[in-house]
Amino acid sequence: MNRREMLKSSAAAALTLRSKHRAFSEAPAPRPIPQYDIFEATLEGPATGNPFLEITLSATFTLEHRSIVVDGFYDGNGSYKIRFMPDTQGSWSYTTSSNTVALNNKTGRFTCTAPGKSNHGPVGVRYTHHFAYADGTPYFPFGTTCYAWVHQGDAMEQETLATLRTAPFNKIRMCVFPKHYEYNHNEPQFYVFPRLQGPSDEHPQGINDYTRFEPAFFAHFEKRLAQLREMNIEADLILFHPYDRWGYAGMAPEVDERYLRYLIARLAAYRNVWWSLANEFDLMKAKTRQDFDHLIHVVQQFDPYQHLRSIHYSKTMYDYASPAITHASLQTYDFDSGPKWAKEWNKPIVYDEVQYEGNLRSRWGNLTGEEMTRRFWLGIVAGCYVTHGETYLNPELKAEESSTQKIWWSHGGRLSGSSPQRIGFLRTLLEESTRRGFDATENPYYLNASSTHSGKGAPEAILYYFDFHQPGEYEFPLGDAHYQAELIDPWEMKRTPLTGTYTGKARLTLPVKPYQAIRFSLAGQMPTSPGV
Repeated sequence: MNRREMLKSSAAAALTLRSKHRAFSEAPAPRPIPQYDIFEATLEGPATGNPFLEITLSATFTLEHRSIVVDGFYDGNGSYKIRFMPDTQGSWSYTTSSNTVALNNKTGRFTCTAPGKSNHGPVGVRYTHHFAYADGTPYFPFGTTCYAWVHQGDAMEQETLATLRTAPFNKIRMCVFPKHYEYNHNEPQFYVFPRLQGPSDEHPQGINDYTRFEPAFFAHFEKRLAQLREMNIEADLILFHPYDRWGYAGMAPEVDERYLRYLIARLAAYRNVWWSLANEFDLMKAKTRQDFDHLIHVVQQFDPYQHLRSIHYSKTMYDYASPAITHASLQTYDFDSGPKWAKEWNKPIVYDEVQYEGNLRSRWGNLTGEEMTRRFWLGIVAGCYVTHGETYLNPELKAEESSTQKIWWSHGGRLSGSSPQRIGFLRTLLEESTRRGFDATENPYYLNASSTHSGKGAPEAILYYFDFHQPGEYEFPLGDAHYQAELIDPWEMKRTPLTGTYTGKARLTLPVKPYQAIRFSLAGQMPTSPGV
C-alpha cells in the first residue's frame, strides 16, 4: 500500500471511529426515574413452551455498596419485564440473572431523581401504633371498602374513580380475584389465569390453566393501581377470599405460591400497594391456619420493599402478634379493646370492617350514617383507625332484579350515604391536630379521650368524645400546660372556639346534647382552618 492509500485508509478508519463515537454519545440516555416511581426494563426472550414455568428471571439493582434483588416476570408474546422502585436518589445499575442465555447477564443503568411534590413514597409503620410515608409525611388511613370494583367493566370503574377523586378516602380495600356473593354475580372481563372451559356438570367451577397467567388481566389491574396512585390512595389488596365460583379459593399450594410470587414481581414496585393475605381467612375451608402462616411468610420473603402486610378474619382472630404481620386488620366494633390490643401486639390497628352504612336486610349492612360516623370517632379516640363501607340498594329495582344491583361495597360506582362527608371532617381534624396520631389515654368512666405527643412534654392536642352521653358540664384533667379549646359537633361538622385558656382541672359548661367532642390544643397552636 503506497502512502496515499495509507492516508486514505487511515482517514476512513478515523471517520468510522468518529461515527461510532457520535452514534454512541448521541444515543438517548435512560429516562430519569423519580424516587419511589417505577423503573421498568423490557427484554425479549423465548416464547415457546411455557415461559411462566420454565424461565426464571431476576435482576440485582445496585447503588454504590447496596444491592437489591427483584424477580422479573413473563408478560406474554416473548416479552419479559423487570420492575424496580428505587428508594434512594443516585445512579443505579442492574444486572440480570436467568436460566436462558437470551435474558442472562443483561446490564443497564438509570438515575433516580427527586420525587414529585405529591410523591411521599410507600406507607409504613411509625411511632409503633401509627403510619407515615417513607419521607416522614404523616399518613392516617381513612379507608373505604370496594371489593370487586376492578371487575365491573370500564364504565362502572371510571365512575368509581370519579367518585374517589372527591371522596375523603385515602385507602381502598379491594380484591385481586373476582367475587361471587349476594348481589355480585357478574362474570369478570378478565381472569387471573386463562380459562380453558366454563362451568359444566363435570366441572362446575370451569377449568383454569393454573400453569399460566393472563397478562391482559394484570395490565388492566395495573392501570387501576396507577390511577389510585395518582390520587394518593393506598390499595389494600386482598390476595385470597372465600367468595368464589371459579376455583381460586381452593387452588393447590404450589399454585398459591406461584400466584403470590408472580403478583409480587408485577405489583410490588407500585408504592401504594398493601398486602392483605385474605378477607375472612377462617372461612376458606380449603386452607388451614398453617397454610396462611406459610403464605404470609412467602410474601414477606419475596417482597423487596416490605410493603404493609396483614390478614382479615370473620370469627377467629389471627395472631396479630406475629412478626410477619405489620398491622392488625380487624372485623369487629369492639373499640374498648383497641388500646389493650395495641399494647399487646405493639403495632397499629385498623378496624377494617365495622359493618356498613346501608339498608340491606343483613344486620352487617344496615347501619345509619350517624352510626358509621360514630364508629369512626370511637376508633380514632381509641388510638386506632377505621374503614368505611356502604351497602345501599337501589330502591327502583325489584327483588327479582337483585343480581343487577350495584352496591359501593362490592361494585363501586357512586356513594349516596351521609357518613363520607362527616368522615372527611374527622380526617381534617386529625390531620390538623397531629403529625403523629392520637393515642388512647386512661379514660374516665364513660368518656373517650386521646392525646398526641411530639415525643416529650405536654400533649400537643387532646381529643374528648362524649359518644351517646350528654353532660351539661365536665371537669377535664389537663395537667400543667395551657390549652385553647373548641367544641365540635361531628354530625353538623361545626367547630366553636371557646374563649380563654384552660389548665389543671378545667371545668367547662357543655351543651346537653349527645355525640359532641372537645379538642384542646396547646395555647397558641389552635388550628385556624374553619373545617368543612
